[in-house]
Amino acid sequence: MIEFEIPFVCLIFTSLIFLVFFLKKKVELEENFYYKNILIFTLLVNTTNFISHYLASIYAKKNISDTFAFVFSNINKLGSLFIVIITINILSYILYISYEKYRKNFKRNNIINTIIYLIVGILIFLLKFNVYQIGGITSGQGSSIILTFSLAFINLIIALIISICHFKNYDKRYYAIYFIITLIFLLGIFVFFHPQFNIYDLILSLLCYLMYFTIENPDIKMLNEVTLAKEQAEKANNAKSEFLSSMSHEIRTPLNAIVGFSEDLKEKIQDEEQKEEINDIVMASESLLEIVNGILDISKIEANKLEIVNTEYSFKKVFDELVILTKARLGEKPLDFRVNYDESIPKYLYGDYARLKQIILNLLTNAIKYTNDGYIDFTVNSVKKDNICRLIISVEDSGIGIKKENIDKLFSKFERFDKERNITIEGTGLGLAITKKLVELMNGKIVAQSVYGKGSKFTVAIDQVIVNKEEKEEEIKHVTHNDFSKYKVLVVDDNLINLKVATKLLESFKLKIDTCESGFSCLDKIKNEEKYDLILMDDMMPKLSGVETLKKLQEIKGFNIPVIALTANAISGMKEKYLSDGFNDYLAKPIDKIELQRVLEEFLTK
Repeated sequence: MIEFEIPFVCLIFTSLIFLVFFLKKKVELEENFYYKNILIFTLLVNTTNFISHYLASIYAKKNISDTFAFVFSNINKLGSLFIVIITINILSYILYISYEKYRKNFKRNNIINTIIYLIVGILIFLLKFNVYQIGGITSGQGSSIILTFSLAFINLIIALIISICHFKNYDKRYYAIYFIITLIFLLGIFVFFHPQFNIYDLILSLLCYLMYFTIENPDIKMLNEVTLAKEQAEKANNAKSEFLSSMSHEIRTPLNAIVGFSEDLKEKIQDEEQKEEINDIVMASESLLEIVNGILDISKIEANKLEIVNTEYSFKKVFDELVILTKARLGEKPLDFRVNYDESIPKYLYGDYARLKQIILNLLTNAIKYTNDGYIDFTVNSVKKDNICRLIISVEDSGIGIKKENIDKLFSKFERFDKERNITIEGTGLGLAITKKLVELMNGKIVAQSVYGKGSKFTVAIDQVIVNKEEKEEEIKHVTHNDFSKYKVLVVDDNLINLKVATKLLESFKLKIDTCESGFSCLDKIKNEEKYDLILMDDMMPKLSGVETLKKLQEIKGFNIPVIALTANAISGMKEKYLSDGFNDYLAKPIDKIELQRVLEEFLTK
C-alpha cells in the first residue's frame, strides 16, 4: 500500500508546484524554458510512475501475464525517456547560464535537444525491459534501464563539472545548483543498486521543489529583473546627463563668442541698419540658448536630479528683476505691460527664488510670444496663514488664445498648437512642460484658462515661508557701478576666443584685465605674487580643471581672492555644485552682462 501512496503524494505535490509556477505572474526569460521542461516532464514521470504502481498493486503476488508485462514495460520505458529528457534539460540549463555562445544559439540548441529526445526514445523502446517481482514488489531490469541510468548519470556528471568550473562566474542564487545536482546524483545511484525502492518520482519532485524555491522562484527573478532594469536605467540617465553636460559646453562656447562680440559691436556701431542686424543676431542667439536650457532642464527633471534649493530672498528684489527682464523682451511690440503687487506680501520669504523666477519668466515670455497687440497683466496676490505666504501669481494676455480641446495638452512636452498660424513663433514646446514640473516640485499648482482668439490666463499658487527680519538699509539703496578702474581681474580660460569675449565685456566696466590659458599659468601668477581683486575661471580645461586649480590655489598661504566659476557647463544644479567645490559664485556662458555686473558689484565694492 505504501508503494502506491508515495507516487500518489508526489503526483499531487508536483501538480501543485506546476500550477503555482504557471499561474503566478513572472518575468519570462529564456532560462525559464528549461525549468518549464523539467517541471512538465517531472509531472509526466510522476503520472507514469503512479499508473505503473497502480497496475503493480492490482497484479501484486499474481503471475505476470504477457499483456500486463507489455503495458507495464512500455509505461516505464516512457517514464525512462522522460527522466533522460529531464537530465538533458538540467545540463542545458547549466550550459545556458555558463556560456554566452550557448545563449546566443538558444533556438538551434532546442532543435538539437528535440532530435536527441527522439533518438533516445527510439533506443529505449527498442531495448529490453524485463518485468519481475521480488517479495510482492513489481519492478524491471534490462538494457533499457541501463541506458536510462547511463545517460542520466552522464548528463548530471557533465552538468556538475561545468558548474564547478564556472563557480566564480555565477550569481549567488545559482549556488543551489551544486546541492541539487549532487543530491539527485546520489539518490540515483541508490535507486540503481536498489531497484526495489522505485523512488524516481520522489527524487524529481524534490528537484522541482528545490529549483522553484532557490533558482527559479518567480518573485526573486522578477525582483532581479527590476533591479537590473533600474541599474540599466540609472546608467542610461547618467550617460544622458554626461552627454547633455558635454553638449551644453560645446554649444555654449561658440554662443558665448557670438553674443559677446555682438554686444560689443552693438555699442560701437552707429549705423542703425547694422545695429538692427546685430540685434537680430543677439535675439537668435538667445532663442538658441533658451532651447538648449529647456532640453537640459527637462532631462534633469526626467532623471529626478533637479533639486529645489531653498534660501532667504527679498520678494521685491526678485520681482523687480522679473519686470526688468520682461520689459527688455518686449522689444518693439506695442504692448501695455501692467504690473500689480499685493502690498501686504512680506518683504522676505524663504524658498527657491531661482526656480520661482524661471516659472514666472516662462509664463511672461510665452505671453509676449503669443500677443502681438493689447496688454499683458502680471499680478501677484497673497494669502497668509501662520508663517506661510501663498503667492498667487497670474499672467494674463490679450493674445491668440488656445482652443478648448488643446488646454489639457498644454503642459505636454514638445506640444505646439496652430502650427500654420504660429509658424513664425520660435520654440520647442518645452517651456510649459518645464513650468508645470517645477511648480509640482515646489508643491504648488498651475491652472490655465483661455478663450481662443481673445487671450489666455495662467495662474500659479506656491507656498513660501515668511522670514521675519528688518530690512537692511544697504539693500534698499542699491547703487549701480560702471567704473571699476581701480580693480584688476584675472580671466583663466583655455579657449582664446572665450578670453577675447570676456576681455571685451570687462573692458566696458573699465577694469584692469589680465588673462592666462591654463590652470598652471594661473598658479604661477599667484605664486609670483601678482595682485588681483577677482578671478574668473573656466572649469573644463585640459590637464588641470578649474576645480583642481582652485584647490591648489587654496593651498597657497594667504590666498583670499574671490574665484568665480566661468563655465559653459550650465545644467541645472551646477551652480550649487560649483559653490560646494569652493567657488564664490558662478557665471554661465554666454556671459550675461547684467549677471557679470552683479558679480563685480558684489565682490569688488563690498
